[in-house]
Amino acid sequence: MQITKPCPSCYSNDVFIFHEALNTPVNSVLLLNSRKEALNFTRGDVILGFCRSCGFIYNLVFEPHLLEYSNRYESTQGYSQTFNNFQIILAEQLIEKYNLHNKNIVEIGCGQGEFLSLLCDNGKNRGLGFDPVYDSDRNNREHNKQITFIGDFYSEKYSYIDADFVCCKMTLEHIQNTGSFIGMLGRILSGKPQTVVFFQVPDIDRILQEIAFWDIYYEHCSYFSLGSLARLFRRCNFDVVALEKAYSDQYLMITVRPGIGLNPALDGEEDLSNLTASVENFSRGYKLKLEEWQRNLEAMEQAGKRIVIWGASSKAVAFLTALREKNGIDYVVDINPRKKNTYIAGTGQKVVGPEFLVGYKPDIAIVMNPIYIEEIQDILGRMMVSVDLLTL
Repeated sequence: MQITKPCPSCYSNDVFIFHEALNTPVNSVLLLNSRKEALNFTRGDVILGFCRSCGFIYNLVFEPHLLEYSNRYESTQGYSQTFNNFQIILAEQLIEKYNLHNKNIVEIGCGQGEFLSLLCDNGKNRGLGFDPVYDSDRNNREHNKQITFIGDFYSEKYSYIDADFVCCKMTLEHIQNTGSFIGMLGRILSGKPQTVVFFQVPDIDRILQEIAFWDIYYEHCSYFSLGSLARLFRRCNFDVVALEKAYSDQYLMITVRPGIGLNPALDGEEDLSNLTASVENFSRGYKLKLEEWQRNLEAMEQAGKRIVIWGASSKAVAFLTALREKNGIDYVVDINPRKKNTYIAGTGQKVVGPEFLVGYKPDIAIVMNPIYIEEIQDILGRMMVSVDLLTL
């Protein structure tokens, strides 16, 4: 289907719609304290468009005013040792590669400051983190007085801040006007070629190839491949220094410097033809994949199996919302104690801690992210709980 609304990254009109997920919860990780609130939670539509000029994918009907970014927004993955190990190694690599010692570091979308603290503590750097969801009441930063947090969105009004290293992890996918945002950053850093800029986002190519419909949700209005991410930064006068995938190819990571955007292309940038094929693959296979899961869950329920979801994340919200029916799933397990006794937006399952399974004795746990399988098996083993684990 042809549309006229231009691509937010390159402003081309050569965009077509390939996927719709209607009536989905607009927030996935807010702490909702009652089932009624969860079931009546605000909804919006996801209509994905694919730009054939630059490869960018975005929600054409995204309405940012529907979202809530507050101290109820619980997106931290810091309770997972698997994720913490990834963060620690990544911070060490960045510190070593870009000589981040006694430097000024800015993090855009810092969450609760875990990654910024790693960079500052391990490199003896000074840090400034921006995020409206930062909650000073739950964070004790007395050990490092060199870190300051601002509970606001990063914008041009902060252009006076000097930075040797700018990082932005898992935030750009929440920003609607990507071209404007990266263009703003380019203007702020213009004439500062030594500044290193690092961004991390989810990988849309993996989502499309695996038909991972549970990785598409309202909060993520912008989706990138290696190529579309690099093209965006080059268009905004950044030179691409490094471009890679990480975390079992779930994340894309790009490192750039202010320049003119004309340095030689890196591996993975020329991906438009492959990305087009991936879009077609997702469009063809989505309904079949969804129906397969519906049949499987119905069969489990008819067989009397007791099922739980493991991971009260955005994936769980998208997965359960797409299925539309509860299919006998009453509980979602999560290791984050702040999520305990809250409810899943849209479908209303109660979030419980792993210890709940000792008495509940489920037959099957559907794991939302396979990268955590070993960690989950270890938790279950220590509790002496036997349950079959299925992964998406």
